[in-house]
Amino acid sequence: PEGRHGMTASAVCSITDSPPTLLVCVNQKNRSHDVFNGNGNLCVNVLAEQHIALADTFAGRGDTTRFESGTWTTLATGAPVLADAMVAFDCRIIERRAIGSHSVFYARVVGMLKSEQAAETLIWFDRRYHSLKAATPVPQG
Repeated sequence: PEGRHGMTASAVCSITDSPPTLLVCVNQKNRSHDVFNGNGNLCVNVLAEQHIALADTFAGRGDTTRFESGTWTTLATGAPVLADAMVAFDCRIIERRAIGSHSVFYARVVGMLKSEQAAETLIWFDRRYHSLKAATPVPQG
């Protein structure tokens, strides 16, 4: 009902795998806050190195035509899912808590799309993007 909107989030965390639940922190002054709250759902799209320009767009830097870049689809909730995201978690918001300037959205995962392409996760640290490789398993024994 509030329309399609998105942002680049810097605070997303897994809470539990049973039931699968994430938390997403959003500044209450960010336009996305009211859209997510009104829609009651969101999708966390985990980005890879090839998505830097898209991450900048959704962060409000540069081009502001957010959904004109990338290929978008939907899953169970109707929230925008980036077709080539490393993984996309389609979620229903089950609770919201205001803490200072931000709200913590507790989001139950109701659908997931995982890329088959090997890629390095994109993270934001020290005011710039970095690629994060998967850890090499340590042999047991």
